[in-house]
Amino acid sequence: MKHVVMVPDGCADEPLAELDGRTPLEAARMPHLAALAARAEIGAAEVIPPGMPAGSDVGNLSILGYDPAEFHTGRAPIEAAAMGVELGPGEVAFRANLVTVDDHGVMVDFAAGHPTSEQAAPILEAVDRALGGGRDGVRFHAGVEYRHLAVVPAGLGDAECVPPHDLTGRQAEMPTGPAAAKLSALMEASRAVVGPAARAVGSSATQIWLWGQGTRPSLPPFADRFGVGARLTSAVDLVRGLGVLAGIEVLDVPGATAGFDNDYAAQRDAALASLADRDLVLVHVEATDEAGHQGLVDVKVEALEAWDRLIIGPMTEALGARGPFRLLLLPDHATPCARRTHTAAAVPYLLFDSARPLAGGVYSEAAVAGSVPVPGHTLMSRLTAR
Repeated sequence: MKHVVMVPDGCADEPLAELDGRTPLEAARMPHLAALAARAEIGAAEVIPPGMPAGSDVGNLSILGYDPAEFHTGRAPIEAAAMGVELGPGEVAFRANLVTVDDHGVMVDFAAGHPTSEQAAPILEAVDRALGGGRDGVRFHAGVEYRHLAVVPAGLGDAECVPPHDLTGRQAEMPTGPAAAKLSALMEASRAVVGPAARAVGSSATQIWLWGQGTRPSLPPFADRFGVGARLTSAVDLVRGLGVLAGIEVLDVPGATAGFDNDYAAQRDAALASLADRDLVLVHVEATDEAGHQGLVDVKVEALEAWDRLIIGPMTEALGARGPFRLLLLPDHATPCARRTHTAAAVPYLLFDSARPLAGGVYSEAAVAGSVPVPGHTLMSRLTAR
């Protein structure tokens, strides 16, 4: 039995006037998804447990079958694992986004115009030379595009930090708590470094933004927990880091990106090839989430249609020709275009077993609105049950 997990990041949404009161999922032309849903179990999943932040770290931990209430320690240490950055017992990792904050303190762009990784690397190198390099236990590591990492002494982790994508178009809210003064000073000092370095490479970044801190989590190996060997494909360090921590092999797929230019077909082909000697593969694509954060309704619809045309249809056809398979389709959270940030609302899930087709339903937010949500982390054990 082969198992496939599909994660269209943040694809769940809310009704939009631009779509005549429909959500992007309802408006997108997705015939392959509709055919699958007609023979699958459709329900609502609580991927973000009550009281936890509505982030991809929490949601993807749920999807992989780990209860975030038990295993979540923060977002940044997961990305540190993907980057090969080791955290000592007295260290905490922070996300260090490149952002654009104007002279009035308004968060203009949480992604600083989406610099390429090649543009961002010299900016982070300049920040590390000026503010890190191990001085006072602080160091910076370049990641992917606008997503980077800071490692600091554990004492600086004692603060409440607002994710930058929650602040778009609003006054930037600085950290609060015991470590707030030092963190705020570090972020403010970065403006003198990031601005000139960014202009030199054609980026609109103005500073770093620290958030998502935590210590390295300890996850039981996925293969031991669920009895199947697994691989995953994602262009996002967060998801790749969860793979590293769970002992899931991470595929490097040329053409896979965290933006709208993602090569869906390349990820699909890598996933199908992976199933030759693994029993489970997870395919994660970021584009729907990015569209939600930027409020790009049409782009979100186009990304969903690309999912259907380039991944769902060809993969299910190929899998059906090989033998029995099961499939779980589940977003890690909702990212409504109108809100431009994540919400903790329950999201629709689809669970399909080719050996036991059901009289299914429609895969949409409205179709599961009256359902009692299941805990998201319980779906992996159902997918892999013998």
